[in-house]
Amino acid sequence: MSPYDDQATVRLRALTPVPKFPVPEFIAPEFTAPESTGGKEKRNPELEAAADTTKSTSVRQAFRSFWPLVKGDRRRLVLICACVVVAALAETAAILLFGELTDHALQKGSLGAFWGPAAKWLGVAAFGAVIGYLGNSTAVWVAERFVMRLRARVFGHVQDLPPHFFQQHRQGDLVERLTGDVEAIEQLVVSGVVRTVSALFSTVFFFTAALILRWDLALATFVLAPLFWLAARQFAARIKAAARQERVADGAITSVVEESLGNIVLTQAYNRRQAEEQRLRTEARAWMRASVRGARLSEMYTQLVEVIETVCVLAVIGLGAWEISQGRMTLGQLLAFAAFLGYLYPPIRALGQLGLTVTAATAGAERLLEILAARPAVTDPPAPRPPRQVRGFLDVDHVWFRYPGTDPAAMGPATAPYALRDLSFTARPGELVLITGPSGAGKSTVSKLLPRFYDPAAGHIRLDGTRLDALPLEFLRRQITLLPQKTLVLHGTLRENIACGRPGATDDQVVRAARDAAAHDFISALPDGYETVVSPATAQLSGGQLQRIAIARALLRDAPVLVLDEPTAGLDALSARRVIAPLRHLMSGRTTLLITHDLHLAPDADRILVLDDGRLTESGRHEELLARAGTYARLHGHASAPRPAAGS
Repeated sequence: MSPYDDQATVRLRALTPVPKFPVPEFIAPEFTAPESTGGKEKRNPELEAAADTTKSTSVRQAFRSFWPLVKGDRRRLVLICACVVVAALAETAAILLFGELTDHALQKGSLGAFWGPAAKWLGVAAFGAVIGYLGNSTAVWVAERFVMRLRARVFGHVQDLPPHFFQQHRQGDLVERLTGDVEAIEQLVVSGVVRTVSALFSTVFFFTAALILRWDLALATFVLAPLFWLAARQFAARIKAAARQERVADGAITSVVEESLGNIVLTQAYNRRQAEEQRLRTEARAWMRASVRGARLSEMYTQLVEVIETVCVLAVIGLGAWEISQGRMTLGQLLAFAAFLGYLYPPIRALGQLGLTVTAATAGAERLLEILAARPAVTDPPAPRPPRQVRGFLDVDHVWFRYPGTDPAAMGPATAPYALRDLSFTARPGELVLITGPSGAGKSTVSKLLPRFYDPAAGHIRLDGTRLDALPLEFLRRQITLLPQKTLVLHGTLRENIACGRPGATDDQVVRAARDAAAHDFISALPDGYETVVSPATAQLSGGQLQRIAIARALLRDAPVLVLDEPTAGLDALSARRVIAPLRHLMSGRTTLLITHDLHLAPDADRILVLDDGRLTESGRHEELLARAGTYARLHGHASAPRPAAGS
């Protein structure tokens, strides 16, 4: 849609009605940082202000929360508003010149009297066009910069949130918040300001000019103006409720589509096509009902306002005709007066419509405020002093940990749902420490504490004698290479997937890492080699090949501490054997924690830790633990059972 309209007042492309995006009912956030004995959390006044919301966010709350993001563009915003004012003045002058042209040229039929007013009118129109272009182009630029800033702000905040936040929010809904809801807030903060200034000054100028022409007629017709405000007030609450429902349904549709496409193999294998289509139809019906309801309310408001405007214009024409018949008014004055009213009522109506648009936009604000109110589980220490060199000595000292969302207030430490209970162990540079145990024993929790996705509820973890919560997060995570259970694949080339382990790595370094990970041969055999484009759902590479890509990435990173979480999970025996050699190369000389059910590497481990129900129950070397005939011996017996052949 073009940012220009038939008036010279500044309009934005973004000033069209708020796009339809999902917004759920606002829920006060429950995401808080877990208890920690170290490091004070940094306070962010803007985020705390955003978090101070009620179930229904007001326009003022939403505006105050996001207005700071306009900083840096406020001078341009003032320039836009100045253009709005000048454009309204130019439009006022054009209408007065129209009245003069009617009385002196058209009514008298004088061509000579035409050129003067016509030249002035053309000059005013050209001037208004220049001002309109300047205002519109600047307004679009400011609006898009605001959207860019807000999206970056929310996205950056989301990057710091703990894993459980994403487990409790549907990914499709979060995507919609970062796209549609951001656009809706622009309607509130930037476009709303411009539209308000435009409507207010246009109303003042046109009404003043109408008063100058005939103050009595102006007052008589303007008395109906409050009807616009009353109409908008009656519709505001219902339109906001419809906007909320529409955003909820739209977000649900996005989530259903994303989940279905992401699990297409499961959908096809279990003949879930009809079930998935029914899920989509259910959400689509909810969206349609909310969308139709909102459209009907908006249309009802528009038509009501049209009737009010028609009544006002007819009243003016009737009174004007009577005034002309009495000789107290010329035709040019009546036409100019009617034109002023024609231009006066749209900005008055715009003020009412603006209220509805802004009210609907607060639905998007509620959703973003919910995200911004969610606190990161960990923060940087106030005065970090990272060591110059990290050797990789790890010390886990009496660590207790429970995941956020549990309520320990009603239960004692012995019965609280702790994932780890009084865990202590050390790992020295060059050592391979294997951590095993039954499912749910707390093994993977260790891999989340070392990079500080969470902090312990009690106890400490130290790296080279320094507590982890005393180290900058970025520095700490550079010292630890994590290979999670699910192989991470980015959309891009194989070269880019490997090089992300060390930004700025040369091509030779990438190839050397691939050779060490036993990945170079199968990469070179591909038609595009290292330039082969892959994605998270790629079928070009096998699970073992993808795992070797991840190992190459880890080798390139070259961090002193290595954490492997089930590196052979999901691989058949042959693929697992192909991965073992690169893993041995990767572990060489590093402090390595190997979290696994697969005990084929257990004989090589310097120490084996057996966890059960979050506690360390056994510790020792492979032969020692087998001789004890305890938990490890049972686990080893199951792990040593022959695997079924691939494809059987």
